[in-house]
Amino acid sequence: MERALKHKFPVGSTVYFTASNISRPAATGTYEVMRQLPSDGDDCQYRIKSSTEAFERVAKESQLAMS
Repeated sequence: MERALKHKFPVGSTVYFTASNISRPAATGTYEVMRQLPSDGDDCQYRIKSSTEAFERVAKESQLAMS
């Protein structure tokens, strides 16, 4: 039986994003959680936005920490 993963960060939370060395370059820093997305295997995903960028990013929960 597969269990559903629970998101750790609610929408509106301020989180600290650490970019992965493997994925495309991204600015490490403080972001706001805009939306919770379906999990990607064993890691929840989020749509996050920085006040210094005009666009949103997708981040895995393992890349985020409470700010």
